[in-house]
Amino acid sequence: MTTVMDLSNALAGAVERAAGSVFAVHGRPRLPSTGVHWRAGLIVTANHTVELDREIELTGPDGRTRSAHVAGRDPSLDIAVLRAEIDGVPVADIADDGDLRIGHLVLALGVGPRASAGIISALDVRAGRRPAAGEMLAVDLTMYPGFSGGPLIDVRGRVIGITTSGARQHLQWAVRASSVTRSVEHVVRGGRIPRAYIGVGTQSVELPEALRQRLGLAQATAVIAVNVRPDSPAAAAGLTIGDVIVSIAGHTIAEPEDLVAVLRPERVGSVVTVSILRGGDPRDVQVTVGERPRRA
Repeated sequence: MTTVMDLSNALAGAVERAAGSVFAVHGRPRLPSTGVHWRAGLIVTANHTVELDREIELTGPDGRTRSAHVAGRDPSLDIAVLRAEIDGVPVADIADDGDLRIGHLVLALGVGPRASAGIISALDVRAGRRPAAGEMLAVDLTMYPGFSGGPLIDVRGRVIGITTSGARQHLQWAVRASSVTRSVEHVVRGGRIPRAYIGVGTQSVELPEALRQRLGLAQATAVIAVNVRPDSPAAAAGLTIGDVIVSIAGHTIAEPEDLVAVLRPERVGSVVTVSILRGGDPRDVQVTVGERPRRA
């Protein structure tokens, strides 16, 4: 009994410690989401819970309200970083997520505070817009309404990720703390999260079996360029409508969502090899990844 009580008290203490850095994020009508005070003045939450062009109000653990604005978004990870004047609320204790193992006991927190306990069920899960390998955790616990954007914590109360169900409601998953921190660092250094792009509109296309066998391609589908923006990196590199993109930087492109996963913010300014089929013939094109133009 002592061991069980010790574990119970440890979990309750973890919730109490972590809850001190949790905010309610009023970024959509009716139901607020949850946010975490990640760095001084920077709140991380789930991107799908923060509507475009909406004034955002935060309610802190101290009951005070504050105004915030979106400093950056990373749709591929479903992460939004908000900036606000915050005093009297500590930043979260962010853990090194490198030692996580399947079966580790974790808790998801929502505003209130509310808590849900479970385990890590997988260390690499692909969902929605196919984040890169190793960026997502699958968790076996109940995500209550409003939990999205809240912290996933370990038994010490340290944040190991941000929970979200934005991509698929039936799948419970979390963005690793290390991946969230990379997004936050973009905001700290440059004031925003750059969105990488090459400037093509695509749709999935099935690759004929004979073509796959001739070229030794394992993938059944790729994406075809249905438009190429005139002033884009793709146009500058010579890509044209009708080109079939099979891979970028060695990563298979089987559907349009794969482009989002490959074109991460850190690729802006780098040169990537885009492998295409043009008239059924393979060729490689070197493309300098640009930053998606911001709307006026």
